[in-house]
Amino acid sequence: MAMDDAATPRRTPSPIPYQPPATQHTLIALLHDRPGVLYRTVTLLRRRDYNIVSLAVGHSEVPGISRMTIAVDTTDAPLVVREISRLPDVLGVTDATVAPSIQRETAMLKIITVGEQLSVVASEAVAIGGRVLELADREIILEVTDTPLRVEAFIEAMRPHGIAEIMRTGALAMLRGAAPRTLVAPDDFREQADGAPHEEDEDEAAA
Repeated sequence: MAMDDAATPRRTPSPIPYQPPATQHTLIALLHDRPGVLYRTVTLLRRRDYNIVSLAVGHSEVPGISRMTIAVDTTDAPLVVREISRLPDVLGVTDATVAPSIQRETAMLKIITVGEQLSVVASEAVAIGGRVLELADREIILEVTDTPLRVEAFIEAMRPHGIAEIMRTGALAMLRGAAPRTLVAPDDFREQADGAPHEEDEDEAAA
């Protein structure tokens, strides 16, 4: 005997938890310049499902220490900062999105065209802050360095001309004001930082 539909209990669907929209944050991290540090940082963000928008890393003013600027989409930037800070060889992380800072990005664009259109592209690019790196018979290579938003606007302005290639560095950020900490080179980079010899060199000299 079939049960009456009215007597069949109906489950109330579980409400979908509210997910606030992700906001792009620009983080500055200080890292020891050692193998695997960058890999562990990226792997951590990937495992947490954070979308990395861009990443730029290079040597700092102190040998053995690198600065990384990473733009990431997240709804909880303080949590991302704490998680990265716990990684080995990470000296500190700052959210430059909420701190006084200057952000810049560089992009290079290649446009393939011919004839008078090359001059038109060059004139328009220079008028809106770009620079002509190369002008050949059938192509023009442009460069622009500005805030990430203005770089994006420059690219969109050039898009009607037909962009063949784009190369972008990703955002670089520098905090305004005094440096938040004094950097000290790791032991294995002391001779580059202050002229002190390695322990191995001292042993050889003693022998």
